[in-house]
Amino acid sequence: MTKVTEDDIKKLLPDDAEKAFRMIVDLYGSKLYWHIRRIVIIHDDADDALQNTFINAWKNLGGFRNESSLYTWLYSISTNEALTLIRKREKHSGISLDGLEDYFSSSAEGSTWFDGEEASVKLQNAILKLPEKQRLVFNMKYFGDISYEEMSETLGTSVGALKASYHHAVKKIEQYLTG
Repeated sequence: MTKVTEDDIKKLLPDDAEKAFRMIVDLYGSKLYWHIRRIVIIHDDADDALQNTFINAWKNLGGFRNESSLYTWLYSISTNEALTLIRKREKHSGISLDGLEDYFSSSAEGSTWFDGEEASVKLQNAILKLPEKQRLVFNMKYFGDISYEEMSETLGTSVGALKASYHHAVKKIEQYLTG
């Protein structure tokens, strides 16, 4: 079977939105899940945010104007859903991501998520110690290879501020790993 591309999906829109949407979920579901997971950390939260991402994408599929790639559009939706979930969690339970670093550095879920490799565990623990904004920018740039311009559109932050956040994040991670 040939691999479906974004152009294949765009050709189906708006004539066969259901088929296009199934193709979107198949093509981007896993990638978006891991993007969200790096933000929210917890598997169940990532599943919830991914489901909300696809619900919002479905509701707004008719409004997609091809001004950006489908992935960029979905990435933006998923980032916003993840951040919304974090804010709700902090508001309702008082638990923030900043308080989860100790839990994940020693928990069974943390070690499963980190894949057991020592270097990976150290990197993920260093990332967990970053402030929320730096963590988000670092994950988007390092793991998602998202341009600062795309991040700026998604997060509503200037390119300069994003570059500074990434720079500070890298320095903190380096200090953690070498300290």
